Amino acid sequence: MKSGSILKSVFLIGAFLLCAFKLLPPQKANIVFIGDSITFGSNTAELQPSVYALDYLVKKKGLMVTQSNQGVSGHTTLDFLPGEQDFDNTIKAADVFYRDTEAQLIFSIMLGTNDSAMQGTHGAPVSPVQYAANLKTTADSLLKRYPSSKIVLNNPIYYSPNTYNGAMYLQEGLDRLQSYFPQIAALVKGYAVTNPNHVYTGYTSGFVDFRKNYQFTLQPEQGKQGTFYLHPNKSGAGYLGKKWGEAIYHALTN
Repeated sequence: MKSGSILKSVFLIGAFLLCAFKLLPPQKANIVFIGDSITFGSNTAELQPSVYALDYLVKKKGLMVTQSNQGVSGHTTLDFLPGEQDFDNTIKAADVFYRDTEAQLIFSIMLGTNDSAMQGTHGAPVSPVQYAANLKTTADSLLKRYPSSKIVLNNPIYYSPNTYNGAMYLQEGLDRLQSYFPQIAALVKGYAVTNPNHVYTGYTSGFVDFRKNYQFTLQPEQGKQGTFYLHPNKSGAGYLGKKWGEAIYHALTN
């Protein structure tokens, strides 16, 4: 065989092995879930979507996965800005995870429900432009501190237009919530240029999915304008967690 043919064969084999290696996901992942009460769920594991996300990744994909749930009830994107307690708690958890060089560090973020409120939460109502700026500041700070990490940005899910508990949401809030979706898409698109392969689109159809089946996936709660639907029940938490798991796996393999 001529030397040129040998070199060509070696190159092709090397390229094949490189592609095959890139297709294999990491065998370990450490995930920090950032969000509000929907992410937190409750002190009961069956209402925590993150538990179901891990279950999906372990059982279906065979990964070794550890999580830290940093969801905080009633909080907004402002609470997760650098210098705020929620951000400090997040990096404390992530610092521990980042020392594990065998695992991929992932941040799964779903914020916006409380930003959309008319009043009663930190900074509400948060405009779409400010919402995007807050998310970007947090993401930029995480990527600077953990340059090999990946971030998955999930769209917030549906709540009923009469939602009014300690904070006032109502139809105005629901409309504002939907105005955040293009902002999230634009952020992901921007990062694809400025920091490729680090920020990914997460679960984006939660608003439509949960609106269609809210009586079966969300808990009925009593508020100032009657029975409202905001927080996932066991079925909803399971569904949401599975969808988060799918998005996380996509980020791990790309």
